[in-house]
Amino acid sequence: MGGRVARVARATPVVMGAALGVSLLLPAVPAAAHNSLTGSSPADGARVAAAPTQVELRFLSKLDPATTTVTVVGPGRVPAAGGEPRFAGNRVRVPFAPGPAGEYTVGYQVASGDGHPVKGQVTFTLTTGAPAPAPSPTPSPTGPVAQSATPGGGTPAGDAPTSAEPASAAADDRTAPIWPWLLGAGLAVALGGALLLLLRRRRS
Repeated sequence: MGGRVARVARATPVVMGAALGVSLLLPAVPAAAHNSLTGSSPADGARVAAAPTQVELRFLSKLDPATTTVTVVGPGRVPAAGGEPRFAGNRVRVPFAPGPAGEYTVGYQVASGDGHPVKGQVTFTLTTGAPAPAPSPTPSPTGPVAQSATPGGGTPAGDAPTSAEPASAAADDRTAPIWPWLLGAGLAVALGGALLLLLRRRRS
């Protein structure tokens, strides 16, 4: 009898310790079902001079792309996400499109294992803004250059009309008298007749 009591007495602390351990673990089961943020890049509150190519969020549990939402906005609530989120286990990465210097906010919403949504945000400050795009060159005008007219509707000084002297000379040639030609023809006929008359006299 005394041996049984002693064995029960020795087993009681073990049983009570196991029960206490189970009671301590029970409250942690619901807490573990809630997903939570474990880190980010850039870190929350960081100040960065060189803009990152992407923003990364790391969580306690694996993410479901269908129930995960990530937004990135810059100064003036201007969107700064350069593309769709990319998921890898418990991490999500979003391409970053930097704008002016200032504070950027990365907001997220994920679903936990028990279906409870978890929301939060991470902020970081970009101390050096993205350079402004270079202005596009202005195209040069094409086509012939318009000639400037002189006052009164005249032609420019450099484009003065050619002299009218050749035209006048041609007009004089067309209107010259034809009597010198007639006189020459008459002299030729007279000379030919004289020669014929002289030949006939010699034959006779």
